[in-house]
Amino acid sequence: MKIFYAVQATGNGHISRSMELLPYLQQYGQVDIFLSGDNSNLKLDAPITYRSKGLSLYYTCNGALDYWRIAKAINPVALKKEIRELPVEKYDLVINDYDYITASACAAKKIPSVNFGHQASFQSMKVPRPAQKSKTGEWLLKRYAKADRYIGLHFKNYDDFIITPVIKKEIREATPTDGGYITVYLPSYCEPQLVEIFAPFKEHQFQIFSRQSRQDRTVGNITFKPVDKNLFNHSLIHCSAIITGGGFETPSEAIHLGKKWPSPSGGSMSNVAMLPP
Repeated sequence: MKIFYAVQATGNGHISRSMELLPYLQQYGQVDIFLSGDNSNLKLDAPITYRSKGLSLYYTCNGALDYWRIAKAINPVALKKEIRELPVEKYDLVINDYDYITASACAAKKIPSVNFGHQASFQSMKVPRPAQKSKTGEWLLKRYAKADRYIGLHFKNYDDFIITPVIKKEIREATPTDGGYITVYLPSYCEPQLVEIFAPFKEHQFQIFSRQSRQDRTVGNITFKPVDKNLFNHSLIHCSAIITGGGFETPSEAIHLGKKWPSPSGGSMSNVAMLPP
């Protein structure tokens, strides 16, 4: 088969998952990758056939969405051109990991596609939501990357089209230990803000993965590390606990390893439940 695989490059989780899935997809035929987005830090270790800036999210140094930068980066004319010219009609299978351009191209050319990933699971109302649902969030999850079929990833099989997370081989085969430090991955924050947050907790050592770092750098009880797949895997496997944002891949791996994270009450660290096999 000829397979079109669209990978969202807003953040690093989608890229990390695609690198794990790619060898399996290649068993079924030729896989051409479309990388959409321009604010990820991980490199995709495979040839990229199509590349686009896509619709990316940007953040301020304090973790908030930078709406001005997001709006400024949108070019409607170029976006329409990309949608029109993306050759999804040349493929036997289109797999879309939450990319708007691919979804729009398939809709315009009436090409069936499969939406695969964590966001796809929210097509089901059986998936847990917060007590106060966001109408904008619901609309984006359901309509941003519409498809003909959905394969969702979540912590449990909440519906018949939802499976449990894709865990990297390095994590599955690892023997976790407690190295006495806390791994931190908050990519929407800048280093001065991270120092302000974590430096006061002098009784703890932190390994913070930062998009601003190119090499290890220590500031008091904090060691900044560059965003690198192998470095992060090692840090996660041997940390005492993990502090991270609202992504999906990293929490899934932390749960699989039986790592700790802060309790909702803000008190001491609590063990998280293991994923079902």
